[in-house]
Amino acid sequence: MGRARTLIFVLAIVLAAAVARAQDPAQDPPQPTPTDTQNGTTPAPRPTGLPAKIDWKFNFDAAWGSFGFANAVFNDPRERARVDFGSHWFEGSVKPALSATLVLPSSSEVYGTLSGVGERTYGSAPRLVGPDFSSFLPEELSIGWRSGKAFERLGENALDFTVGRAQYKIGHGFLVWDGAGEGGTRGGYWSNARKAWEFAAIGRFKPAHNTVESFYLKKDDLPEHETGSRLWGENYEYRIGENTTLGATYLRLWARPDVDPQRDGLNVYNARAYTAPIPAAKDLTFEVEYAAERNHDALHSYAWTGQAAYELSTRTWKPKFTYRYAFFQGDNAATAANEAFDPLFLGFHDWGTWWQGEIAGEYFVSNSNLISHVVRAHVAPSDAVSGGLIFYQFLLDQPATYAPGVTDNHLAFEADAYVDWKINKNFTASFTFAFADPQKAVQQASNRTKNFAYGMVFLAYSY
Repeated sequence: MGRARTLIFVLAIVLAAAVARAQDPAQDPPQPTPTDTQNGTTPAPRPTGLPAKIDWKFNFDAAWGSFGFANAVFNDPRERARVDFGSHWFEGSVKPALSATLVLPSSSEVYGTLSGVGERTYGSAPRLVGPDFSSFLPEELSIGWRSGKAFERLGENALDFTVGRAQYKIGHGFLVWDGAGEGGTRGGYWSNARKAWEFAAIGRFKPAHNTVESFYLKKDDLPEHETGSRLWGENYEYRIGENTTLGATYLRLWARPDVDPQRDGLNVYNARAYTAPIPAAKDLTFEVEYAAERNHDALHSYAWTGQAAYELSTRTWKPKFTYRYAFFQGDNAATAANEAFDPLFLGFHDWGTWWQGEIAGEYFVSNSNLISHVVRAHVAPSDAVSGGLIFYQFLLDQPATYAPGVTDNHLAFEADAYVDWKINKNFTASFTFAFADPQKAVQQASNRTKNFAYGMVFLAYSY
């Protein structure tokens, strides 16, 4: 940790010195004289006041969503209250960001990012998503160096180092994707605008088709749920052509023993493959991922998933059909050891990954003690509009540890419909409707028999 702080201090000095050189009037290029717009010529760009030798980029993202439940699932699980009611709430978020890149004389680059996220949840929101809470906090605050064209034999940007508040993701979000806690007193549970780790030190080496990464990450926890989660890891990926990526990851985790004892001292081993193995049938793709978690008697568990998809890319609307099976081990009540898989820091890569279901996966199941069968049909009528249907069958691996008195492993059936509409280059709208049928395990746990219904309208702006 001390070395990481020293590194960010040194990089900050380098960037500051570069900025100072960029501000030196003797080195600045002569400013063009504004032209006369009345003569039909184009006026010169207005100066920003920022150093001209640095490539500056400003981004602004904003989102607003309306969410509604019928026969909501937000009952008090401690009191086992049989209360059926409708719930609705709204979420909004903004994220301004400024990034800068300076090319050094060696052809390498120093870069940095500064951003913040403001979120608000309001309008009769349930406690889970943060009733009428708002926050505005730093998101990314990082500095880095990459080799650029300095080592041409290794390839462009073969070396890359980042330190500070930054995002870091592995694969498709099965284990490591989201570095920040959402909802609660911060608001923005579904919007999930925060993703940066509270502290990240990342080193990356990318020769040819290989990627080797070493990293240290500390999660940005919710104030009301400080787990102290942090991890060190190594990640390796090998790319074969354009359609296959093989990966392997090792993680070593620490956490507060009084909050997450199974995570403190945990070792995680992960292997994955994303591939279209048949050159003559590139529309046929497969995904396989496996994770083993080992921490003596505190945790000894595993999870895996397999997926097959086929897209009719030459047909109108490009229909794509997908089947996925996922298994996350549950704790066996007959043993002294803990076998309940820890879902770690999963994230949203695409609809259904890895929050499984707009009702179940968001609000009453986690990727532990869970088996899921997923069937999906996706279409894209145009470049601007796409949508589809997703069907889930959720089962329990260990019914006895789901809740007292549960003997059946059938948890719920869910159907989701979604539409994404890219209105223009800045605005995107998403519409979702979901239905879930609680099955025998839920009925045994809570005497609940009524179906869930859920709808969402989400509008996002990006500049």
